[in-house]
Amino acid sequence: PVLAGMNGSAIENFSCVIYNISLMNCTWQAGRDAPGDTQYFLYWQKSRYDDAMECELYVKDENGRNMGCRFQNVKIEGETGYFLVNGSSNNSLIQFYDEYIELYKIEILTPPLNVTANCTGNPVGCIITWQPPNTSHVENVKCFQYEISIQNK
Repeated sequence: PVLAGMNGSAIENFSCVIYNISLMNCTWQAGRDAPGDTQYFLYWQKSRYDDAMECELYVKDENGRNMGCRFQNVKIEGETGYFLVNGSSNNSLIQFYDEYIELYKIEILTPPLNVTANCTGNPVGCIITWQPPNTSHVENVKCFQYEISIQNK
């Protein structure tokens, strides 16, 4: 498909992460050939059945240009999200950028909960226990894998 707009005006280096279970941060950089007055707008759609939503809280650079977005109350639920960033300028048409992202792949999991260590004397041994991290989409706790790093002091 032919993209309307000036080459090099679409955003670059788009990425999103979901953290603390329901918060999502997205960031991008201005197109290298975008005019100085270009302003960008992010829309996302959690699934094909949901309405597209514009960014709730833009993160701006020193010139007031939108360079990121923060979302609250994001639910993953195994969906693939559709992200669209378009731009406007008084000088020229700006190309849009879009991407489909599997939301579970961008989640940063919280640490495991209630980690405890009970160490006994002879023979020296420790029992370490924990509970799975909080997450909005993993229903089977057997999906988690853990790694324990023990440093002798």
